[in-house]
Amino acid sequence: MEVEIANQVSAQDFSILSMFMRASLVVKLVMLGLVTASVVCWAIVFEKFAVIARTRRAIDRFEELFWSGQSLDEIYAIAAQGPRIGTTALFLAAMDEWRRSQAAAARAGVAGLVQRIEKVMDVELQREMARLEQRLLVLATVGSVSPFIGLFGTVWGIMNSFQAIAISKNTNLAVVAPGLAEALFATALGLLAAIPAVIFYNKFSHDIARLGTRMENFIEEFTAILQRQLEEAY
Repeated sequence: MEVEIANQVSAQDFSILSMFMRASLVVKLVMLGLVTASVVCWAIVFEKFAVIARTRRAIDRFEELFWSGQSLDEIYAIAAQGPRIGTTALFLAAMDEWRRSQAAAARAGVAGLVQRIEKVMDVELQREMARLEQRLLVLATVGSVSPFIGLFGTVWGIMNSFQAIAISKNTNLAVVAPGLAEALFATALGLLAAIPAVIFYNKFSHDIARLGTRMENFIEEFTAILQRQLEEAY
């Protein structure tokens, strides 16, 4: 009897495509949704790797230029020719504000001018952080929701398996195994989507926070340099 049941189970096709085709409509929708979420997450992952690497390289290049000993006007002329990202964007925004406000610097005072420039740099920093953090919420959402969606598909599949047992009035493994396999496959897809999403969300959050710290440090350093030069000029 056990050999016969084993033969019946082995005769079943448990390939991924077969389990998907045998699943009920609800479980199929769950599987398709999870596969779509996984594809979207991987697309975001590759895009974020490129954006963060590009921003890091831009910050490295600009810091090397900034501390090369050239004048601020020379640095501005060189930086304006490249991409406006990272600390380059902060510096260009600060220099633009400085040039617009030089005429009023004597009347407003050094403190007022420095405060305006620092505010402009803070606004530019928020834009850069928003650009870097774009679509991170998708990774966080998929990482937290996908396991529960997969569990929903599993529960639904198990319910269908119990209904099949009740209809056939047969509890042998050949009847139960296909339905359970399809149900557990939904959970596996949920974890397959969630685990990479959580891992890369944490990684990108850490990398972006480090880039944000570097840009904040530049704001402090550049503000101090600018204030010193303005005090010497006025």
